[in-house]
Amino acid sequence: MRKLIIAYIKFLLRSKNQHGVHSPFVYNLVTKCFYDKTKYSTYNQLKTYRKDLLQNKTTIEVTDLGAGSQVDKSNTRKVSDITKNAGTTVKRAKLFFRLSRYFKFNQVLELGTSMGIATHAISLGNPKTQITTIEGCPNISKFTKDNFNKLGLNNITSLTGDFKAVIPTLTSNTYDLIYFDGNHQKEATIEYFNMLIPTINNNTIFIFDDIYWSKGMTEAWETIKKHPQVTVTIDTFFWGFVSFRKEQAKEHFTIRI
Repeated sequence: MRKLIIAYIKFLLRSKNQHGVHSPFVYNLVTKCFYDKTKYSTYNQLKTYRKDLLQNKTTIEVTDLGAGSQVDKSNTRKVSDITKNAGTTVKRAKLFFRLSRYFKFNQVLELGTSMGIATHAISLGNPKTQITTIEGCPNISKFTKDNFNKLGLNNITSLTGDFKAVIPTLTSNTYDLIYFDGNHQKEATIEYFNMLIPTINNNTIFIFDDIYWSKGMTEAWETIKKHPQVTVTIDTFFWGFVSFRKEQAKEHFTIRI
């Protein structure tokens, strides 16, 4: 925790808002999406979904294929505890909704469904988006898939399995957004990144969760920034955004949200 606090202080010292951002792409993203203060009515659905999960005392036998939880080491966990310790926050769910609404993604891939809070937000942001989400734990995958069905979210395809085994079956597709949130380990993160490079188009966005979660994740983030096909990165502390726009000069931004 102390290392995370120090990292955040350093982030604040070097971060900026839209002022001083000369890239039109990044400036528009920051001002029209990141800093969009509109109180969308859909936000109530996002809050309700997460609130319901926080009140759900159902227990699930969890299979951890990634780094696992830093908080709960038990294999049997309540839905409420998973949501509290690992679920997407309301603030981030709202941002996912805005990103989905702003970019109008056609195809989305999510590595790590968990309780489906991010998936739910992306789906509501653009109901025409086709979302594929992968969850390593069979019981969590089933629970969340049932939730999606109850909510009538018909644009979500839920897959279950080890990312390393499932990703090769998807590399013939092209994705507009890929969200990496299932294995917070350096080697795995870099491996999945490299495996999914063939699926990008000029406008694809990659989002990496918890880039300061550990020393290894921060190292993975620095490695990804140096990739020759990466042109723009945005460090928001909790997420790292990656763009591959060929018309954009390579540049790294640190933005407060």
